[in-house]
Amino acid sequence: MRIRSVLRFAPLALAAAFLAAPNETRAQADEGIVVYNAQHASLTEEWAKGFTRDTGIKVTIRKGSDMETANQIVQEGAASPADVFLTENSPAMALVDSAGLFAPIDKATLDLIPENYRPSNGHWVGIAARTTLFVYDKRKLTADKLPKSMMDLAGPAWKDRWAGSPSGADFQAIVAAFLELKGEQATAAWLKAMKTNAKAYRGNGNALKGVNAGEVEGALIYHYYYFGDQAKTGENSNNIGLHYFRNQDPGAFVSISGGGVLASSKKKEQAQAFLKWIAGKGGQTVLKDGDSFEYAVGKGAESNPKLEPLAKLQAPKVVVDKLDNKKVTDMMTAAGLL
Repeated sequence: MRIRSVLRFAPLALAAAFLAAPNETRAQADEGIVVYNAQHASLTEEWAKGFTRDTGIKVTIRKGSDMETANQIVQEGAASPADVFLTENSPAMALVDSAGLFAPIDKATLDLIPENYRPSNGHWVGIAARTTLFVYDKRKLTADKLPKSMMDLAGPAWKDRWAGSPSGADFQAIVAAFLELKGEQATAAWLKAMKTNAKAYRGNGNALKGVNAGEVEGALIYHYYYFGDQAKTGENSNNIGLHYFRNQDPGAFVSISGGGVLASSKKKEQAQAFLKWIAGKGGQTVLKDGDSFEYAVGKGAESNPKLEPLAKLQAPKVVVDKLDNKKVTDMMTAAGLL
């Protein structure tokens, strides 16, 4: 009796399994391309929405931070389910590229972006940018009292007067540029002075708030924190002034957000199309018209009109694929900042 019951239900179980398999396959297909996203979530969601609208290709976004996600991709290797990797800063792109995990970007996409906003090997491409600046308390500082260079912040005159967020990928990218521009000895000395002089906040937004509240006189952060707060209530930035270092100073560093296609992707054509859309008119227009306040980097693309034009920043020339995050974190740890 028991055997007969098993036989009677076996065809039903087989039918259920048969139906489930296509459903699972269909679910995987419906996932579209998988993007490991270390960019701001809202910006990438706008990019994905526009790309899907224009192409019909679905985008599934999985969130993480720059180096956390880069290290995950390296660990996953050829087994990574990701098709595309997007970052806020370029050192994470360099890490994945050094592991040989990117496929070359299509030439048509590379041609959309100036050479200084992408690596020479063409394994990834710049998709947006942000600039370093010094935000300061307008109630306490006037233009003649501001540091002329980011390096001035290491001097005794700035002890206990400024802040940064050393634990964040943003600040570490700034230090990576400093290392590339000034060398290891100068960077180590600057970091040692920072440990003595600066107040550490967790997050650039908190550093901005600290300056606005009068806790410190200034902070070294990226520009879009100020513009984003101003676009809302301004409650964390109304007392803030902006100081651009210019003159090819390390403090005028422009960090490039990158995008790459994983060599292990089984949907390279769609993944390449996604990056081309971001680097082209569709994605760069999102930067101009949206509320991310990041710079557009496409050839001929316009940034949000509220931003100081990229051409006026006088940023130092940095080789984007040489920014070494591991060396930076080792040095920052040795300085007691991490």
